[in-house]
Amino acid sequence: MGSLSKLKVLILRNNSLEGKLPVSLKNCTNLVMLDLGDNILSGPIPTPYWLGQQLQMLSLRRNQLSGSLPPSLCYLTNIQLLDLSENNLSGRIFKCLKNFSAMSHNVSSTRTVGLELVYDPVVYTILTTYYLGSSFDLIAFLMWKGEERLFKNNKLILRSIDLSSNQLIGDIPEEIESLIELVSLNLSRNNLSGEITSKIGKLISLDSLDLSRNYFFGPIPPSLAQIDRLAMLNLSDNNLSGRIPIGTQLQSFEASSYEGNVDLCGKPLDKKCPGDEEVVHQKPETHEESSEDDKKPLYLSVTLGFITGFWGLWGSLFLG
Repeated sequence: MGSLSKLKVLILRNNSLEGKLPVSLKNCTNLVMLDLGDNILSGPIPTPYWLGQQLQMLSLRRNQLSGSLPPSLCYLTNIQLLDLSENNLSGRIFKCLKNFSAMSHNVSSTRTVGLELVYDPVVYTILTTYYLGSSFDLIAFLMWKGEERLFKNNKLILRSIDLSSNQLIGDIPEEIESLIELVSLNLSRNNLSGEITSKIGKLISLDSLDLSRNYFFGPIPPSLAQIDRLAMLNLSDNNLSGRIPIGTQLQSFEASSYEGNVDLCGKPLDKKCPGDEEVVHQKPETHEESSEDDKKPLYLSVTLGFITGFWGLWGSLFLG
């Protein structure tokens, strides 16, 4: 396979391929898309310069890969979609995220492959590549917001990282702040811990964020409420605590997005935070409930007004 130096797209997903990932793919320097998902591949992801820098889409999901995330992934500067979900990968999330330049700034003017969400229930199992002149379009069967959907290139570039359903540990590296063009981030179902970094608010293009079923603790960073485009959020089943940051963005999600965090409080949860006790509105007094002492100032003001008006009238007549 490594002798195919001009190969641009390799799709072998949904087979019964076994064994280790072929290191010879490093010779395919023009490879743009590699999809080996839904197989029985095992062993570690090769460490040194495994794939060429032209790669934009890499899916190894639903295999039996093990070991830590290798430094070789750090060289994929043009990567737009990285899906390593549902394996047995361990260790920490690499800090070289800032190397993913295609996710850190707009590259739409120079892109070769872009993705737009398209779903057709009739052909959803089809994965096709077809050529138009010297360029080519791609249709890919990928995970999106927890569901499998068809994607094809168009004006929208989908930039996505999915490391869910592995055994990753540690926290979310602060270097993630560089990925300002990232659209979807799924780190759910791991053993991640620590506080959710406040730098996550820098991901201004984020549409979907899933950090559920980990061991994150501490407060939800207020910066998360600054992501205007966030349409899907799942922070459930962690050890988060404190008040859910107030803002229309985070309060617009269902309570299920936060459930399983026993020390979390505030809307949209039913659990109130300390100091949120409801103010008891007093019933306004009726005329009958007013005491005689309360009426004395009223009587006095009426009497003085009458006397002043009476003498003012008659005084003017006498003087006239």
